[in-house]
Amino acid sequence: MKEINIEGLHVSPGWMDVFSNFADPGYEFKETLETGAAAAAAGGYTDVMVIPNTNPIIHNKSNVEYIVQKSKTLPVNVHPIGAITKNTDGKELAEMYDMKASGAAAFSDGINSVQSSGILLKALQYIKAFDGTIIQLPDDKSINPHWLMNEGITSTQLGLPGQPAMAEELIVTRDIKLARYAESKIHFTGIASKKSLEYIKRGKESNAGISCSITPYHLFFCDEDLKEYDTNLKVNPPLRSKEDREALRTAIKDGTIDCIASHHLPHEYDSKVLEFEYAKPGMIGLETAYAVLNTCLERIDQERLIELLSINPKKIFGIKQAVIKEGGNAVLTLFDPLKKWLVEEKNILSKSRNTPFIGKELKGKVVGIVNKNQLITQP
Repeated sequence: MKEINIEGLHVSPGWMDVFSNFADPGYEFKETLETGAAAAAAGGYTDVMVIPNTNPIIHNKSNVEYIVQKSKTLPVNVHPIGAITKNTDGKELAEMYDMKASGAAAFSDGINSVQSSGILLKALQYIKAFDGTIIQLPDDKSINPHWLMNEGITSTQLGLPGQPAMAEELIVTRDIKLARYAESKIHFTGIASKKSLEYIKRGKESNAGISCSITPYHLFFCDEDLKEYDTNLKVNPPLRSKEDREALRTAIKDGTIDCIASHHLPHEYDSKVLEFEYAKPGMIGLETAYAVLNTCLERIDQERLIELLSINPKKIFGIKQAVIKEGGNAVLTLFDPLKKWLVEEKNILSKSRNTPFIGKELKGKVVGIVNKNQLITQP
């Protein structure tokens, strides 16, 4: 039996992320299951759902089995998300039933938003057979497909093509209607617009199957932070206005937002250190997620953060809740909400370094996790 004695230490049921890319198989130069799991453990996560945008795409049972088998020895539980459509190209449904039987936790085309209403409706109807959930990143790709940031005053000042918030909102309203019609379950992730939140709030009143998550970075930054053209702030959905950011912070407190999604999208040096126009969207986020939330949501109750990081995501996706009890299997996250620390590149455990938080001081430090009968502590 090991005793950990740290002043100010908090313990909660293990945290779970619902949208990360471990880039394995196929893009191991960005991240692997091993480095992704190390980054997740450093961020306090005991469970991570990984998106299917690998090579090959996770769109059949053997791809799902690869993730399940390869991650058995890792300190973190890795839950594969199966693709909704073959090759995530939005045209033909993938073998969702088989993937579910092999261990897929949910279904999504990941960073590729499903554009066809008909295909998404079929998927929503199909997953009812096994009580599944669809995850959708809301993005109408036909509205200014060459956008580089949020459309607004800042995009005009910087001379960058913008994506109006409407591109996100149209998909949200459409998919709420589709989910209501199919009487099925949909989870929106990466919500960034104030209007989207209003639609989701109304949608929840008429359909219990609607849930949503936001990223820590949408709570921390807004489009005005792009004035330095930092490619690490190029994300999808883009950082929106200050008003949108304030609406997201309010929605965390009033319960409209169900959980937090790190949107951990690792990219190697060559995908990020180049002209803004050509940089790939996304940043790593698992190692800083809790600290970013705790820093920018001043005076938030730690209990509310644990709901967002642990209890709600497991409830939404039907993952067994970790219960803290004597003699039980410990699935725990250990953290200190008051400890301040500096994000330094040399301490990053992810294989990639694409984060705008390097050099920033954050409040709230993960001490470690207990999972699979092992304790993993952070320096």
